[in-house]
Amino acid sequence: MKKTIILSLLSFTTLAGHADEGMWMLTDLKEQNAATMYDMGLDIGIDKVYCPDSISLKDAVVHFGGGCTGEVISAEGLVLTNHHCGYGYIQQHSSVEHDYLTDGFWAMTRKEELPCEGLTVTFIDKILDITPYVKEQLAKDKDPEGLNYLSPSYLGKVAERFAKQENIEVTPFTALELKPFYGANRYYLFVKTIYKDVRMVGAPPSSIGKFGADTDNWMWPRHCGDFSMFRIYAAPDGKPAEYNENNIPLKVKKHLTINLGGVKEGDFTFVMGFPGRNWRYMISDEVEERMQTTNFMRHHVRDVRQKALMKQMLQDDAVRIHYASKYASSANYWKNAIGMNEGLVRLKVLDTKRAQQEALLARGRSLNDNSYQQAFDQIRAIVKQRRPALYHQQAIQEALVTGLDFMRIPSTAGLVSALKNKDKKQIAAAKDSLQKAADRYFASVPFPEVERIVGKEMLKIYMKYIPAEQRIGIFQIIDKRFKGNSDAFIDACFEHSIFGNKENFAKFIRKPSLYKINTDWMVLLKYSITDGLLQTSIAMMDANKNYNAAHKVWVKGMMDMKLANGQPIYPDANSTLRLTYGQVLPYAPADGVKYDYYTTLKGAMEKEDPDNWEFVVPAKLKQLYQAKDFGRYAMPNGEMPICFIVNTDNTGGNSGSPVFNAKGELIGTGFDRNYEGLTGDIAFRPSSQRAACVDIRYTLFIIDKYAGASHLIEEMTIK
Repeated sequence: MKKTIILSLLSFTTLAGHADEGMWMLTDLKEQNAATMYDMGLDIGIDKVYCPDSISLKDAVVHFGGGCTGEVISAEGLVLTNHHCGYGYIQQHSSVEHDYLTDGFWAMTRKEELPCEGLTVTFIDKILDITPYVKEQLAKDKDPEGLNYLSPSYLGKVAERFAKQENIEVTPFTALELKPFYGANRYYLFVKTIYKDVRMVGAPPSSIGKFGADTDNWMWPRHCGDFSMFRIYAAPDGKPAEYNENNIPLKVKKHLTINLGGVKEGDFTFVMGFPGRNWRYMISDEVEERMQTTNFMRHHVRDVRQKALMKQMLQDDAVRIHYASKYASSANYWKNAIGMNEGLVRLKVLDTKRAQQEALLARGRSLNDNSYQQAFDQIRAIVKQRRPALYHQQAIQEALVTGLDFMRIPSTAGLVSALKNKDKKQIAAAKDSLQKAADRYFASVPFPEVERIVGKEMLKIYMKYIPAEQRIGIFQIIDKRFKGNSDAFIDACFEHSIFGNKENFAKFIRKPSLYKINTDWMVLLKYSITDGLLQTSIAMMDANKNYNAAHKVWVKGMMDMKLANGQPIYPDANSTLRLTYGQVLPYAPADGVKYDYYTTLKGAMEKEDPDNWEFVVPAKLKQLYQAKDFGRYAMPNGEMPICFIVNTDNTGGNSGSPVFNAKGELIGTGFDRNYEGLTGDIAFRPSSQRAACVDIRYTLFIIDKYAGASHLIEEMTIK
């Protein structure tokens, strides 16, 4: 018995070198990961990290806005996240007169904290593995289409039943999220509390928060202070509430302790956050498909749009502020797509995938089980059938949906219905409704000339990649009426369409007609885009009919093979709370090249280029650097740290994640990956994948010494 235990422990301990791969479910930590985490250096009990029955670090980690992560760093609801996560809200409050994107923003009193319309902060109250309950419901409920096991609406009803059965309190600010994991082989229920009154507290200027911008994005070394701060407000009784000026800062049940001790090479770290999506269980055909469709279109279409936008943004501050968030969002995954494709080729990921899938197929043959082979053959056939439709859909999505802001024109369906019915009251109501929608639309696209320039580029790039006989219907009109001149068509849209300008709309709404709507260029373009998306979706839906069932078998096979080899398992990321762990480590991406694990303010000064907006260093930051006025935030050698890297597993959605030391204290904020690690969404390579983090000492230095917002420092718990 003792020998068995010792052998089991030894086999588990050998995983330590590989366990930095994995986005682990908190509910599985004690069973799957605790021994390895202790072996690597964890210096607190695993129950301090996550405990289903008491307060733990988990309770200070929040879903910020639904797409990023944040951490609570004071007893009064102060939340730290990335600058790029808060960017849209910084922009929301910016104008040419109050350019917080350029100058930064710091609330010196609670009254100065700015409400952020639409922003939410979500706490995870409970995480429950209810797989047996879900399978029981699936067995008894009617399911003519055989899709209940993945249907969000069906799983939502199951979650409500479970909550009622278990007496889980549900309020208007409670969300029940039941999700499938491991290809729908397991189900977890997340009980969440959502706070809707969130206010902006502080953000450095973009020259600090986005230092290096597109050039440095996804790269290492980095020198940006990618952080911003917000505060959660609640009703006077402490409960979640809609925005009200009488709300008070939330008294949280858990906030993080900050440690100023810094990091050194080899230190154990762990990260908690909400990674968005990855696809570790893809077969090689799916990887090729991703490279040739989604990544290809993101690369080539966004490249054209961004060049057109940037030219206009650099010429006009108002244009720059309006498009700043859209441009940043587009550029982020433009570069991601480029880096991922390059990495997949360089690291021969397709060969790795082929070896993995052959191992599973061989295992199936050895077990006399042909289910894996059947699933594999089915997935391959599906991918082959759907690829043309997916390629076309991605072209439409990137060029004509994401690429054309002016296609958010309001729907005319209500007015069309009223005009057909010839009901005067109905017509009057529909006109009023459309007028309000049009007012919102014109406010959202205040620069029609920019939209016209971008529109011309987007139609041309779509035509470049989609043959004439496959293009959406509007191109038949462009070919016939405009002799194939798409520029002339875009000009006609802005000059003659109902929504081309306010004057055109005012003229139309005074005397609306079905003829005008039915022959309007912008309306026809939008209908054509919608139809194109529908047709490609139908084509893929037909191809994808049996994909989920085959994928479920394939993922279960991969899980079983890992378990048989003594490896712990984890599900693909799906925007649910996960933990990853590893070490502070340098890396060597190529022969003769080695990158250190940290950067300092000296590096920002070396990169400074006052003639390049991406590398401008604020005057006050230069003064602090020259005076070596770093306060208590300097390294022991007197230098000012900015960023460091860890080899933890992360992806989009981890932005803003707290980075903990071995004692569970906050030492940094994750904000990016390195270029060589962009293949990590599909295949993790611990030798080359790194997560870039803002050193908490730099964050506090900027707040304290640069911004003079020491009142914020005073409400934190700092060690």
